[in-house]
Amino acid sequence: METKRCKVLVIGAGPGGYVAAIRSGQLGMETIVVEGEKAGGTCLIRGCIPSKAIIHAAHKFHDLAKHTNKEGHMGISLPTPAELNLANLISWKEEIVNKLNKGVEGLLKAAKVKLVSGWAKFIDAKTCIVTNSDGEIRIEAEHVILANGSIPIELPFMPFDENVISSRSALELNDLPKHLVVVGGGYIGLELGIAYRLLGSEVTIIEAMDSVLPIFDKELRRPVELYLKKNKVSVHTKSLAKGVENTKTGVKIHYTDSKGAEKSLDADKVLVTVGRRPRSKDAGIEKMGVKMNEQGFVIVDNKCATNMRNVWAIGDVANSGEMLAHVASTQGEMVAEIIAGEVREYDPVSVPAIVFTEPEIVSVGMSPDEANKYCSELKTKLLTGKFPLAANGRALTMEAEKSGGFVRVLAREDNHQILGIQAVGSSISELSGEFSLALEMGALLEDVAGTIHAHPTMTESFHEAILATLGHAIHIS
Repeated sequence: METKRCKVLVIGAGPGGYVAAIRSGQLGMETIVVEGEKAGGTCLIRGCIPSKAIIHAAHKFHDLAKHTNKEGHMGISLPTPAELNLANLISWKEEIVNKLNKGVEGLLKAAKVKLVSGWAKFIDAKTCIVTNSDGEIRIEAEHVILANGSIPIELPFMPFDENVISSRSALELNDLPKHLVVVGGGYIGLELGIAYRLLGSEVTIIEAMDSVLPIFDKELRRPVELYLKKNKVSVHTKSLAKGVENTKTGVKIHYTDSKGAEKSLDADKVLVTVGRRPRSKDAGIEKMGVKMNEQGFVIVDNKCATNMRNVWAIGDVANSGEMLAHVASTQGEMVAEIIAGEVREYDPVSVPAIVFTEPEIVSVGMSPDEANKYCSELKTKLLTGKFPLAANGRALTMEAEKSGGFVRVLAREDNHQILGIQAVGSSISELSGEFSLALEMGALLEDVAGTIHAHPTMTESFHEAILATLGHAIHIS
């Protein structure tokens, strides 16, 4: 068996792992990264990027329908309706995925990182055996960074198969389902559910909680709920999926509704999006001596260090924060620098959360409830300002105002420090960077109010929301 030795061994080439590997290589450390599938991981290959490609295409296809009626739209009319070839759409999506995969491989090579294809299985804390089509490779390292990522949760009474699918399979369909039932009204379920509705599928959402997107406050999710209703997406809240049975035409799903009555629906596909779990099984992690919690997350401190010396865990596999690609990337860069001797820790002021529904939702920093509690503890009041996209010129030119969206700012009354920013609206995700920067820099309301924002842009909505918080917005009365 071939044996390789290195300073840093990274398991998983997703957004956490490949960033950790590249940064380690840049810092002059001999680095190996092991990946069982394509470099890029869940986000680039089978999650964030491919789903956003399909969402973009779905919007484009849906928008074309506006131009096929007698009057047309924006002075533009089409003689015949657009036609969808889902297989070709998936092929276009794969071109993007492959381009990003090659890009990541190129970046790893430029950083002098060795990419080993195959599945790693640890035999002790610093040694693993990688199995691939060529056989087995033994890798020994001084430092190990676990970046195994996560996988969709499979319901025991509804295992994944041809008709009960995960989010990954939903991004690989070659035929458009006539009726798609989505189990789970969180961000993944709604993003894909809305995309398939725009492509022409009938879509039904089954959600156990009182509302879809339950992690967001009522005001923030209201425009999304209205969009679902307007576009005839059936939503069953306080409802529990109970099981499925295959039929000649697809699948029948059984569930109980909000009153406890047993119901069933016929569908072509059932998409299960009830969350993700850490990919901590089948990799021999239990033989490393690292501590894990009951859910299978590797327990780490604020430097992403485990209880085993020189063993680290980042991203979805660790209990260190939100299961988001940008969290994993930040932690990967940080751990590489700590190994190289720099002083770092994971202590962000805020982590942006984005839902790519229609309209999109962005939340950065404290929620209204969190901010109210925080201000009460400090014996000060909470200032809240809101600006509607309907009053923003650029939003009107992009038809982004039709969603009923807005930007909302939360700040302390005593010193005007910004505590949280939430927004909902078409294309509003592009403002998340400015929101995050304001919080990370500890900005006061006056800091943003005194910053000239270009006209006409969507960013003016943030500026106006800040002015509204101060009590003197210009473009609303």
